[in-house]
Amino acid sequence: MGHHIDNELLLRVTSRIEAARDEMIELQRGLCAHPALGPSSGGTGEMAKAAWLMERLSGWGFPEPEYYPAPSDDVPEGERPNYIVRLPGASHDHTTWVLTHLDVVPPGEENLWSGDPWTLREEDGKLYGRGVEDNQQGMVSGIFAFRALLEEGITPPHDVALAFVADEETGSHFGAEYLMEHHRDLFGPDDLLLIPDAGDEDGTMIEVAEKSIGWFLFTVRGRQTHGSTPDHGVNAHKAGAHLIVLLEQLYEDFPVRDDLFDPPVSTFEPTMKRANVENINTIPGEDIFAFDCRVMPAYSLDDVRGRIEVYVREVEQTFGVTIGIETPSWQPAAPPTSPEAPIVGALGRAVKHTYGVDARPMGIGGGTVASFFRKAGIPAAVWSRMDDQAHMPDEYCVIDYMVGDAAVMAHLFLES
Repeated sequence: MGHHIDNELLLRVTSRIEAARDEMIELQRGLCAHPALGPSSGGTGEMAKAAWLMERLSGWGFPEPEYYPAPSDDVPEGERPNYIVRLPGASHDHTTWVLTHLDVVPPGEENLWSGDPWTLREEDGKLYGRGVEDNQQGMVSGIFAFRALLEEGITPPHDVALAFVADEETGSHFGAEYLMEHHRDLFGPDDLLLIPDAGDEDGTMIEVAEKSIGWFLFTVRGRQTHGSTPDHGVNAHKAGAHLIVLLEQLYEDFPVRDDLFDPPVSTFEPTMKRANVENINTIPGEDIFAFDCRVMPAYSLDDVRGRIEVYVREVEQTFGVTIGIETPSWQPAAPPTSPEAPIVGALGRAVKHTYGVDARPMGIGGGTVASFFRKAGIPAAVWSRMDDQAHMPDEYCVIDYMVGDAAVMAHLFLES
C-alpha cells in the first residue's frame, strides 16, 4: 500500500507551527499554573485545568469538544474530565489520534527545585515546571498541529482527533480505562493512535510493547526485643534483609532476553523501605519493604508470585517469622502493537521527514495508557522526543522538541 503526503500543504502547516513557538510557550505557562493532581496525590482533580484549556481552544476556533465525564466522589465536581476535539477529514474510514493526559504528579521535595514548580521558567531553550514534559509537551504539540490545519483551512485526508484524559498518573480508572469500558465505540480497530508520553532524546524510540508490572509489599513480623538479648525476640529486619537477598535469584529464575526491550530482561528490585524502630538498641518486630517487578511478556505474573512465595516460605521457616504479601499494582502486559502496524510505519515516516533519523519499535518497562487500547485490539504507539524528565525535580521540556513533535504530528494528520 502506498503512502502520500502533499508536501506543499505540509510546508504551510509546519511554517504555521514554527511561527507559533512563543504561543506554545505561553500555553505551557498557563497549563503549568493549573496544578491537576488526583485526590490520592492530595489534589482536587483536573477540572480547573481542563476548563481553562477548553476555553483557550474555543478562543482559537476549535470545534466544540465532546465531554465524557467519569463519575467520582473524591473531587468537588463529582466527576473527572475527559475531552475529545475532532476535525472531520475527507474520509471517515479511520481517525488519527493524539491522546494526552491532563493530570500531573506532585512536585516532591520542593527544596530540590530551582524555583516554584507551578510557575513556568524558560532558560537555555528549555521550559521548567511540573508537568511541562509529562504530559504537556505532547499535549501542546498536538494542539498546535491541529490548530495549524484549522488556520490553513485544510481538510485532512482522514478524521483527526485530540483526546485529553484524566487520571493517568494514578491508574487511569477515570481516564483511558473509563473511556474503553464505557465509550468503547469512540475508537476503531483501524484508527492510528499516538500517545506522546514516553521517548528518547533523539526521537528514535517508538514504544510498541510493555512489560508486566507487579509491585509487592512485604510485611515481616517477628518479635521485638532489646538489642542486647536477640535470643528473646525474632528479628524481623534480619529476616527481611535475607528475603531481599534471596529475591535476587528471580533474575536467574526468569532469564528470557528480548532486545526489543530496554533493558532487555525482566527486572526485580527492592525499592521502598518503611521505618521500623526509632532507636539503635531495639530489635524490630516488624519490617516492611517493597519490590518493583517488571516482567517480560513471556512470563506470567502469577508464576513470578509463585516463585516469590517459595522464597517467602523458606525465610519464614529459617527465621521463625510470618510474612504477609500485598500487591499494590498488578498489571499483566497487554499484547504488543505489531511493528508492522500502520501507526508504527506512519510515525517512522513522519520522524524521518522531520528529524532525519530512523525510528524503530521498542519495548519499555514502564506502563502507559497504551495498554488499555492494546488489550481492546487497537494498535497504539507511544512516541515523543524528550529527555525523560517525568516526575523529576526541575522537570523540563526542550522547546525545540515541542515544536518538532508538532511537525511530526502534522505529518501524521496529512498522510493518506
